[in-house]
Amino acid sequence: MLVERSGDVIPKVVRVVKQGAGRRPFHMPKHCPICGGEIVREEGEAASRCINTNCPKRVKESVLHFAARGVMDIDGMGEVLVDQLVSRGLVKSVADIYGLTLEQLLELERMGQKSAEKILRNIDASRKQPLPRVLNGLGIPFVGERTAQILAETFGSLDAIAEADEETLQQAEEVGPKVSQSIRQFFHERRNRELVERLRKAGLTFQHTVRKKAAGRLTGKVFVLTGTLPNLAREEAKARIESAGGKVTGSVSKKTDYVVAGADPGSKLDKANSLGVPVIGEEELLEMLT
Repeated sequence: MLVERSGDVIPKVVRVVKQGAGRRPFHMPKHCPICGGEIVREEGEAASRCINTNCPKRVKESVLHFAARGVMDIDGMGEVLVDQLVSRGLVKSVADIYGLTLEQLLELERMGQKSAEKILRNIDASRKQPLPRVLNGLGIPFVGERTAQILAETFGSLDAIAEADEETLQQAEEVGPKVSQSIRQFFHERRNRELVERLRKAGLTFQHTVRKKAAGRLTGKVFVLTGTLPNLAREEAKARIESAGGKVTGSVSKKTDYVVAGADPGSKLDKANSLGVPVIGEEELLEMLT
């Protein structure tokens, strides 16, 4: 293999000079060689990833994300502490956090009685964090703070989200095919389901109170917006539909009641036509709103 210097530092492979005698085709494994979890490559991405949250090669980052201030907010569980917990085998999964004892913490370097007690109090307090934070903490690809909130508001429980198929998940605002597929893949992985059950036994919040929206002219109707409308900006149209009790989703499905199409509508219009979903314009939408 011929390698040359690219720029100042980075080596660049130019070409293969001579084929090796023992070469053989490489096939990306379907299961992680470390933990046996399912390997997934998202469409349009080059990287293939293990989706087992408890995989030993990713557990440290999983725990740091789970304990972060904007997620489960476990103050004191920073990188130095997590390094020790993982390296000593005390934490092999985020669920192990809830089984830590005072005695275990006191055995760690630079850990005093008061600090250990404070960390345990913070761990215990995190059990009361709301469902959106728990969802975010699971580390599902493409499910961050906002998407977790939307999912909780739409489905009302972690179990309902875990059991929903892709089409049902896409009824949640801003959840499209890529996000719904990622959620299904996460809960399809056996080890992730086991993690969820352990977190349930630890007493984390799995329910969410769904706020009832006031009834309006469009209550119960599901809309998809596509293309550029003549007068209404996308956000304005969405706000007016929702204020009238309707729901706006990001993708067309059999459960879509209307597709509101403007100029340059793209593939959503084709999907609507193939499913027989009624397609209306801005004028018809305004009539429905008045």
